[in-house]
Amino acid sequence: MSGIQRRLFLGSAVAGFSGAAVGGLVDGVGLAKAAEPIKRDGHSKFKFSLAAYSYRNFLPSNRGKKPPAPPKTTLTLEDFIADCAKFGCDGTELTSYYFPEQPTPEYLRSLKALCFKLGLDVTGTAVGNDFTHPKGSPEREEQIAYTKRWIENAEILGAPVIRIFAGSVKKGQTVEEAHRLVVEAVEECCDFAGKHGVFLGLENHGGITEKPDGLLKLVRDVKSPWLGINFDSGNFHSEDPYAELEQIAPYAINAQVKVVIKRGDPKSANSEPSDLKRLAKILRNVGYRGYVVLEYEENEDPREVCPKYLDEMRAVFV
Repeated sequence: MSGIQRRLFLGSAVAGFSGAAVGGLVDGVGLAKAAEPIKRDGHSKFKFSLAAYSYRNFLPSNRGKKPPAPPKTTLTLEDFIADCAKFGCDGTELTSYYFPEQPTPEYLRSLKALCFKLGLDVTGTAVGNDFTHPKGSPEREEQIAYTKRWIENAEILGAPVIRIFAGSVKKGQTVEEAHRLVVEAVEECCDFAGKHGVFLGLENHGGITEKPDGLLKLVRDVKSPWLGINFDSGNFHSEDPYAELEQIAPYAINAQVKVVIKRGDPKSANSEPSDLKRLAKILRNVGYRGYVVLEYEENEDPREVCPKYLDEMRAVFV
């Protein structure tokens, strides 16, 4: 591919996502510039999905960790997908933790077919990666390979976006070193993701993304049109998490809503119900068009309470 063809290809990839994808403009030498807020045409539009993580106490996990409490019932991803349809969702978010460790293409296509028959989009998937391992370490190579494997899986499922993490500063690292390691890994994965038509959504999930400044610096330093932010309403813990969510909302390519927020120490019991109207306004103000995914993390039976919370979301995300 010539330099001119490459620039045209990258430019068309940018234009193909809501008119101008995640700020991935291309400069005169064919290099994607830092991300800018997503430009969207028209008014905001919300569709509704449910994250499989909401069923974490009912779905066997491939992460090698026991659930917080013994499940009353062991369900399958097929059961979860059927519940999404029963709850009136437009889509379903299929978290990677609840697949077989090495899902076959045939299995992935069977889930895609089931979703289609039930009138559901596969709105995304999610991996629990860590990109701050030192360069050249087996752990780092494993995390990058794992993310790339799930990019391929997402393409088969028809999932347009994967939620990814950054990671935390390792012992002996500086914040600047950790930042550089994440940028390099995300750029490598974005290059791979673009070849499969899959976006990566970097989540505000502790570590070096604990504050908006750290998350936004990462997103702006990654040179790729295939990166945005996975907006998680429950993962900022300042005295005013809504103000922090306002800062990242312009870059959101997927939005997950939790039913509580915690101000201060997230491990404390200082939680309060999420202000769904305020969350809807934050996303509406930036013209967000896409899925709003309920990710239920509280202690009640999700099969009983998720329909209620989805109805509450539908009433305000309009």
